[in-house]
Amino acid sequence: MKVEQLYTGCLAQGAYYIESEGEVAIIDPLRETAPYLERAERDNAKVKYVFETHFHADFVSGHLTLAKQTGAPIIFGPNANPSFDAVIATDGQEFPLGKATIVVVHTPGHTMESTTYLLRDADGKDHAIFTGDTLFLGDVGRPDLAQKAAHMTQEELAGTLFESLRTKLMPLADDVIVYPAHGAGSACGKNMMKETVDTLGNQKKMNYALRADMTKDEFINEVTDGLLPPPQYFPLNVKMNKEGYADLDEIIAQGTHALSAEAFEVAANETGAVVLDVRHQNDFVKGHIPRSIFIGLDGGFAPWVGALIADVKQPILLVTPEGREEEAVTRLSRVGFDNTLGYLKGGFEAWQAAKKEVDTITSVEATELKDVLKNKSVAVFDVRKETEYISEHIPTAQNTPLSFLNNHLAEFPAKETFFVHCAGGYRSMIAISILKSRGIHNLVDVAGGFKAIKEAHIEVTDYVCPSTHKAIFTHIHF
Repeated sequence: MKVEQLYTGCLAQGAYYIESEGEVAIIDPLRETAPYLERAERDNAKVKYVFETHFHADFVSGHLTLAKQTGAPIIFGPNANPSFDAVIATDGQEFPLGKATIVVVHTPGHTMESTTYLLRDADGKDHAIFTGDTLFLGDVGRPDLAQKAAHMTQEELAGTLFESLRTKLMPLADDVIVYPAHGAGSACGKNMMKETVDTLGNQKKMNYALRADMTKDEFINEVTDGLLPPPQYFPLNVKMNKEGYADLDEIIAQGTHALSAEAFEVAANETGAVVLDVRHQNDFVKGHIPRSIFIGLDGGFAPWVGALIADVKQPILLVTPEGREEEAVTRLSRVGFDNTLGYLKGGFEAWQAAKKEVDTITSVEATELKDVLKNKSVAVFDVRKETEYISEHIPTAQNTPLSFLNNHLAEFPAKETFFVHCAGGYRSMIAISILKSRGIHNLVDVAGGFKAIKEAHIEVTDYVCPSTHKAIFTHIHF
């Protein structure tokens, strides 16, 4: 019996390949199915089942394509209601896989169809659980994503999740391996560990949500405390996962259509497409198409696209590093952005060669910001997450988190020059590109972000551990 985790870092997502005696089960596959098919071919094995733990919100799953390619049935747990043919399993139903067995364990709470799959070996011993978004390492799935669909409050869903964990998962043996659908960085939870595999016994010790003496009310309060609004694209991805989507090959063929600088400009004007520049931020600083949005491929690309562009049907035109056009289109499709119209042939250099209008960004070293702060009062905007800002920040800086930048537009000075920074330079460049697209140009980037600010010995607040701050905040409130 083989179990492999196929982890995709930019989505913090784990898909799973399980093989026994030439039969394969895939759990929560990504949209590009080639890795699973190639892996089965190396084992001279056949995909027998495609399991889904729930209707995913943060990515578009590959279940439909994989089922079509292999003839394997798609299997959901109880309460699922997809628009396509699928096996809706019952709680406790068993699916033989070679000498192994996969058992359906209905664990509602994150969503009402959420299901854990228990893998038993040839001797009938519980080996591993594939928990989807029910149980993460160090956390559990947020209970607010299915409210509208389930007609339940987040508190009611959290209470349901409490019962699922206590009655279905915690009674299992401590040596059972936990394979979650996500790790640190996913918006599906709050406090996930950086590890992606653990034992259930260790989680019972480490995971706040699995405390043996925890009451249901305590669980509900702790799980729902501090939940930020989910990204706007989440319900659109759920809809695609429930109702279907186009084949990835079609999306790639459309999105990798090469356009000359002239054709690119015409397409942008006629379609209202977002011009998405996915190069490195250092290249974007030096020159870019006016009003284009920067979200670099070498950062948290797809989740930031989903959080900031939001509408998966939005037409997109790409400016990419040479040779990375298909990668960009594929990664956009992972989060449901299927309406890429093409890319700029020859990249930004072709735009320059065509004598088209070019914009740049003023960027300074942190040492220059230090000199400015000594001599005059100047506005500084910190676009890191609130928890990062709480930990340490320039005393006079204002926190305008990138995720909620549109809510802060009125706070930026209309005429006076202001400075923008994040932790290392990636998020601040996204923020600056959005601000410039809205007509705000009186800004300066701080190269290297907060890391460079500290190295330049600019005054910052005393360090506060975010968890300590949260504990104090909770004590005050309750």
